[in-house]
Amino acid sequence: MSRYTIRAKLLLCLSLFAVAFVAMLAMLQVGLVRNQAAFQTLLVDRIEPMRDLKIIADAYAVTIVDASHKARNGGMTWAEAGRSVAEGRARIDTHWRSYTATSITGREERLKETARRTMAVADADLDRLQRILRQTDRAGLDTFVVDRLYPSIDPVSAAIGELVDEQLKIAGQVTRHAEEANRIAQIVSILIGVAVAGVWLFTFIVSRRSISQPIHHLAATMDALACNREDTAIPYQEQQDEIGRMARACEVFRAHAAERSRAEERDAATVRQVTGDLRLAIGAIANGDLTHKLVDAFPTEYEPVRHDFNAALTNLRDLIGKVSDSATAIRTGSGEIAQASEDLARRTESNAASLEETTASIAQIDDRLKASAVAAGRTVDRADQAIATVGGGRAVADEAVQAMGRVSDSAKGIDSVIEGLDKIAFQTRVLAMNAAVEAGRAGDAGRGFAVVADLVSALAMRAEEEAKRARDQLTVTQTDIITAVEAVTKVDGALANISGDVAQVHELLATMAADNQAQSAAITQISAAIGTMDRSTQQNAAMVEETSAAARNLAGEVGQLAEHAGRFVTGPTTARRPAPRHSLSASPAVPAAARPRPAVLSSPIGA
Repeated sequence: MSRYTIRAKLLLCLSLFAVAFVAMLAMLQVGLVRNQAAFQTLLVDRIEPMRDLKIIADAYAVTIVDASHKARNGGMTWAEAGRSVAEGRARIDTHWRSYTATSITGREERLKETARRTMAVADADLDRLQRILRQTDRAGLDTFVVDRLYPSIDPVSAAIGELVDEQLKIAGQVTRHAEEANRIAQIVSILIGVAVAGVWLFTFIVSRRSISQPIHHLAATMDALACNREDTAIPYQEQQDEIGRMARACEVFRAHAAERSRAEERDAATVRQVTGDLRLAIGAIANGDLTHKLVDAFPTEYEPVRHDFNAALTNLRDLIGKVSDSATAIRTGSGEIAQASEDLARRTESNAASLEETTASIAQIDDRLKASAVAAGRTVDRADQAIATVGGGRAVADEAVQAMGRVSDSAKGIDSVIEGLDKIAFQTRVLAMNAAVEAGRAGDAGRGFAVVADLVSALAMRAEEEAKRARDQLTVTQTDIITAVEAVTKVDGALANISGDVAQVHELLATMAADNQAQSAAITQISAAIGTMDRSTQQNAAMVEETSAAARNLAGEVGQLAEHAGRFVTGPTTARRPAPRHSLSASPAVPAAARPRPAVLSSPIGA
């Protein structure tokens, strides 16, 4: 199998699986077709015919016999019995035709002919029965039931029973044939399953021996090559499939890795030589010796590095010499600049302190004026609210006067209603008196009516009294309403006077607020101008301080630069220069933001 490719092996295995699967499907299909045919035979040619034969037997043995006995005993009319017999014969004809349309062969054909002849005899007797029922011949019906009914029906039932037994016998044969086909299909399915299991086992063995194990071994070999084990043996190189190709590729990789390892060892020896010489030269530079050059030749590929290093060392030596010569000149100029910058910084700080005090005082005045303007504005707003409140009070007073007027008008209407009730009570009392008179005339018959008349008269008198009390109460209410209207009118006048006074106060406060706002605007402009001057002065002072600090730092750095440059040896006649000292006695530079600020007045002017 090693001469076949993995693709061919997999295709072979899949083809075997496909053949086994198709064979199983074909066998299942054959079994299903046979079972379907058997079921179709049982249903169409055996079960449905048995149903038809049962209906025919029931029609003879139940419907016709029952109709005959009921017509004889009076349980059914002659017409109903005739219809029942006709319906039974129609049902017999329908199902007999349905039965004879099925597949009938062999002994069943002979039994069918026997049953047909027996049914013909019975049909002749049933014709006679129908004539008797149509003629309503009781004597003829009694004679037919006793002499001919059962001798005609019983042979038909026996013939139908033999047909049913034959149907059951044939159905049993069909069922046994179907069971035999199922057993054969099961045996074939088991054999196909065994074949499929064999194909699976063959596929497993082939894939394990030809694919899985070689790939596992090659993976272990690749891991060994990744760990730089050059003595690793590469298996499966003789195979002609993909495994062999991978094994031969691994052998190429192993050879290349070994060659690359030997080349790396040679390169490592060269690098150690070059880095050793460079380390010695760089160590000399670190110690301040700029005269140590690389004299020994490097390998060909590193020779440009030696020339570049020697050229860089020569340039660095020239640069250090020039820096050392220039450091002394820069140190003198930076000291003079630092002294002048300090003098200018002190003068600028004094001016900045004065401007800051002035700015603080004007800012306090501006805050007081703004507070006064805001207070005046709030007072004007409160005056507006008071005017609105007074106006609302007057509107409420007007509404109260109008409401009391409406109440007074309503009271007049109530007075007229009370007067109408008084008149009704008076008329009711007069009617009660008339009723009492009529009751007295009626004597004993009107005694009860007299009692009712007395009650109505008493009720009318109470109504007159209640109407009088309501009129008195309404008069008092009208008097109180008039008094309340006069009081509300006086309140409205007082509110009108208050509104006039508040309006005058509002005008005075508005004038004061406008003046305060104008003064606040002017002071704000002055404060802004002085603030701008203060910021400019502060910026100038900070710039001067930064310039002075930069000059001092420059002087110190120049001294350090000269000191560091003097450490290097630039030639055979160059001696070590002493470390230069700073020419200024000033303290180290302090940033402008860290220097102390002059005190600012914290108390308001005129406080």
